[in-house]
Amino acid sequence: MIEVKSISRKNPQDDTAVPKFYAHAISTGKVDFERLAYLVSNQCTVRVPDCLAVLRALEMNMIDELEQGKIVQFGELGNFQIGVRSEGKALTEEVNSNCITSAHLNFRPAKRLRKMLKTLEFKLQAS
Repeated sequence: MIEVKSISRKNPQDDTAVPKFYAHAISTGKVDFERLAYLVSNQCTVRVPDCLAVLRALEMNMIDELEQGKIVQFGELGNFQIGVRSEGKALTEEVNSNCITSAHLNFRPAKRLRKMLKTLEFKLQAS
C-alpha cells in the first residue's frame, strides 16, 4: 500500500489564485545495493558479494551505454534514455550543442511495471 498525504500548492501561472490541495506520495524508506544483493542472494545459490559485484557492474555498464547515447532496456522494468532541455531557436541552423541547458534521464516503464502502477492501492497518512 502506498501512503499519500495532502499538500498545498500554488498555481505558478496565477499568483492570485487560491492554493489547491493535492495528493503526494510518501516514501517509506530506501533500499540500497547491499539490501538488493541480500534479497537476490536469498532467492538463488549466489552469495551476497557475488550479487553485489554483478549489480555494481550493471550500474557501470548502464552508465557507459547511456553516455554513448544508447537506450538501455532493463528487462521487465523498462527503458532508460538520456534526454536534453534546450533554448528555442528561430532557425534549425541556429541549433547546436551550446543551446542545451541541461540533460536528464527518461524512464519508460515496461508493460509489467505499467500494469503494477494501475493496480496500486493508496492510504491517506494521518495529519
